[in-house]
Amino acid sequence: MTAMIKAKCFASSLMPQFAECVGASIAGSALSALDSPRYVIFPGFCDVHVHFREPGFSYKETIATGSRASARGGYTAVCTMPNLNPVPDSVEALNVQLEKIRDTACIHVYPYGAITVGEKGEVLADLAGMAPFVPGFSDDGRGVQSEERMRAAMLAAKALGKPIVAHCEDNTLLHGGYIHDGAYAKAHGHRGICSESEWGQIKRDLELVRQTGCSYHVCHISTKESVDLIRKAKADGLDVTTETGPHYLVMDDTMLQEDGRFKMNPPLRSPEDREALVQGLLDGTIDMIATDHAPHSAEEKSRGLEKSAFGVVGIETAFPILYTYLVKPGILSMERLVQLLCDNPRKRFHLPLGCDYSIWDLEAEETVNPETFLSMGKATPFAGWKVSGKCMATVCGGEIVYRA
Repeated sequence: MTAMIKAKCFASSLMPQFAECVGASIAGSALSALDSPRYVIFPGFCDVHVHFREPGFSYKETIATGSRASARGGYTAVCTMPNLNPVPDSVEALNVQLEKIRDTACIHVYPYGAITVGEKGEVLADLAGMAPFVPGFSDDGRGVQSEERMRAAMLAAKALGKPIVAHCEDNTLLHGGYIHDGAYAKAHGHRGICSESEWGQIKRDLELVRQTGCSYHVCHISTKESVDLIRKAKADGLDVTTETGPHYLVMDDTMLQEDGRFKMNPPLRSPEDREALVQGLLDGTIDMIATDHAPHSAEEKSRGLEKSAFGVVGIETAFPILYTYLVKPGILSMERLVQLLCDNPRKRFHLPLGCDYSIWDLEAEETVNPETFLSMGKATPFAGWKVSGKCMATVCGGEIVYRA
């Protein structure tokens, strides 16, 4: 580490010279005032699961607002999901999004291509045409219901050297549910979503991975059975990775309230599921933490648990929540958190780090206030939570993209 950096610098395995890079960036720049032992420097975080809603739904979020919110959260790279209009299921449709990214993003934004045309699960999208421009293929928001269609997608993705990024959800098991099928649902008369709707499709897909040899990444796991299935698949040598979200790690269905800001898909599960997810982080079963940042309009989130849209925002609160409620109590080490937020997602999806970093004041204490978010979405289950850690600045590609 260069002598000019007084702040503690958590280096990334992706860039052995990370400290030197940061030192050169800070020297003589507007960031020199932040070069103090009070601050901590992290490599730019990477979120492989966000929804920036553009094109098609810019009343919820835009690439500009989503990327600025990401920078405030310390993120310098994100992968955006394809539930858009037009759905990026061809090069022509993908180019609509790529043009917006080039014109308005302040960080690195990598869009997924859809697995099927229109995300309808029927006809494979133009995977070969999109492959040079995307980190992988996903129909996020919808599980691919057909086993044969998923097998065909896996074979095509394998031939192209790209992963399938799977939203696992068996529609036949949903029965109109909208929160976890647990104690809270039963006590308050809500229709529940059973755990098997998630893990059943993961089980199916893992058998297809075994048959095809495809690289496979499972989105936002939430159940203890999912953890067990993926742990076994890894022990068997399958090319499988997975993510979970901050809310699944620090919340469960005992904390639900009658408010749309507690409605997401998959839902908050039982305390036993939460404990299994934390254990999965510790033993390496879960490879990364992704926010599933999913903004909606205030009206769409004002209809209570039953009728509000699925999805919560989280990219501005992820690190403070994880640091405060997992690292500070000694459940997770800071080094492991950096692996989960930076190194592992970048390695899996071949996303370069560059000289991207954020500077944090870990002694700063705040209360989560969605009215201060840079995201257009304000629905967070963490509103009112006390957190430690404030992002003071984020640098992406040598440019200051956020300053507190």
